[in-house]
Amino acid sequence: MESSMPSLAADLYRAGDPAAMMAEAGMTPDAWQAAVLRSTHPRQLLLCSRQSGKSTTVGALAVHCALYDPGLVLIFAPAQRQSTELFKKVSAFYRNLPGVPDPVTVTETRMELPNGSRIIALPGTEATTRGFSAPRLILVDEASRTEDALYGALQPMLATLGEAGRMVCLTTPWGKRGWFYEQWAHGGDKWERTRITANECPRIPREWLADQRKLVGDFLFRQEYLCEFVDTEEQLFATELIERAVRPAGGPLWA
Repeated sequence: MESSMPSLAADLYRAGDPAAMMAEAGMTPDAWQAAVLRSTHPRQLLLCSRQSGKSTTVGALAVHCALYDPGLVLIFAPAQRQSTELFKKVSAFYRNLPGVPDPVTVTETRMELPNGSRIIALPGTEATTRGFSAPRLILVDEASRTEDALYGALQPMLATLGEAGRMVCLTTPWGKRGWFYEQWAHGGDKWERTRITANECPRIPREWLADQRKLVGDFLFRQEYLCEFVDTEEQLFATELIERAVRPAGGPLWA
């Protein structure tokens, strides 16, 4: 890799534009992907359909952060298998990017670069956050399915960094419950929100979507492809009625 190192000008351009870096790796970003990559907001929620490209987007973001904002990048998901899958996308993106130095260390769940950056994939439990501090970037995959305790445990890790520490959470919905739904619906302006349905993804054929709606049923289709927080059919009372009964007037259930 080192023999094809980019020029200083090209490297500076790449450093200033993560979307351009994604294109260099052979993946032209959609408009929403470019917007997410170029955002400077320290907290982002990505509510995106299956196969919309959300994992590829944050994979590019992880590599860009590790190269140009050296430090710790942590990847969480409900289970180690899931965080390892996202880490594979990070590793593949790094391999496809021309002119980057060989990693010092690469395993199935960890990469260390010559500049001292580390990218580590972990299961999303409160216990796994212990021992880590001041990450430059936290990625939470399948965020709607991670435990509320994980969200609480991640916040102190960013306490000393302010806007220098970034947290990006990506998922499809999983009902009107849990910390992700709470922050999406009631988290206010502390989060930047991006919602991309399957209908907005140019790589998903409309005919295929029509077939999927018939195959998986309306409930799962609305959740997985239209990114709707839908109540389960087993609920006796709608979530809106329950929230009005228990939520403090105008306020979130937790910060």
